[in-house]
Formats: sequence, C-alpha cells, structure tokens
Amino acid sequence: MKKEIIEEIEIPAGVEAEIENNTIKVKGTEGEIQRSFNNMDNLIFEKKGNKIIIGNKKASKKEKKMINTISAHIKNMFMGVKEKFVYELKAVFSHFPITAEVQGRKFLVKNFLGEKIPREVELPEGVEVEIKKEIIIVKSPDIEIAGKAAASIERATKIRLRDRRVFQDGIYLTSKAGKKI
Repeated sequence: MKKEIIEEIEIPAGVEAEIENNTIKVKGTEGEIQRSFNNMDNLIFEKKGNKIIIGNKKASKKEKKMINTISAHIKNMFMGVKEKFVYELKAVFSHFPITAEVQGRKFLVKNFLGEKIPREVELPEGVEVEIKKEIIIVKSPDIEIAGKAAASIERATKIRLRDRRVFQDGIYLTSKAGKKI
C-alpha cells in the first residue's frame, strides 16, 4: 500500500545546511561535511526555513526505509559538525612495548611483537589522531570516516599464526563515539 511519507528534520542552532539536487552540505563550528545520496531520484529533498524535508508522495516500504536511513545520516552530520565524534583505542602489550606515532597521513605501529618493520595505516582525509602514551584518540566530524580510521588502526595489529590466548598484544577499541565498549 502506497502512501505519502514526509520526514522533517530540524536544523540545530549554529549549523548551516544547503541542498543541491541530492547533495547535502552541512557547516558548523567543528567543520564541514558534504554527502551525496545517489539513486534517490524518487525522493524529494527540500529546505524550508529551519527544516530539511525528505519525502515521497507515493512511498512503499522501500522508500520508507530510504527516508529513515537518510534522516539518520543527516542527524549524524548535524551532531558531527557541532561536536566531533571521538573514538578511543588502547595499546595493550605484554611481550614487547608497542609505540605508535603519526607521520602526516600515516599511522605507524612500531615494535609490535618485536617486528623490526613498522606496520603502517593510511589515514583518511579529515581525521585527527592524538596519541597520549597508550591511549589513541581518533576525531572527525564525519562518523563514518572516524569509524573507518579506528577500525583500520585496530585491524593493523591483528595477530596471525600465533596463539591468541598467549599473544594478546594489540590496539583495541575502548569507546565508540562516546559510548564505552
């Protein structure tokens, strides 16, 4: 059964939003995010006053799912430009002391399990990484980029060909966008 579904998202104070076709640009105190929602030709994107309106006149279940997903992405964009998303990781070691450093857009993990060659992670653009002893902090206004960077840092210290019960060294996620794990 098809019916009219319209979602209204209020733009918070201190945040500017622009809509061009299916592309939404959001500016705030912490940065700027632009996101394109392709293949959404049957949805309506409008900005009226202080609200963004997403909808469809004859929506089915598929369009309803798309509208809800897009509204969640837009709300995350608003939250990110007001206050950056923060992921915390912790370097844990028992055999060899791990050292981490950032060189430009590369994250290096040195002396992991006594390896002579450091492990490298290419950081995406728009991510800030801070290292405080064994705590690694990843910040970005875009939740997806921050999550990808944190996951790639964690994946870089994956242990292969050794017993995981004995070799528990690595860099592990401790909090995800403000929520403890």
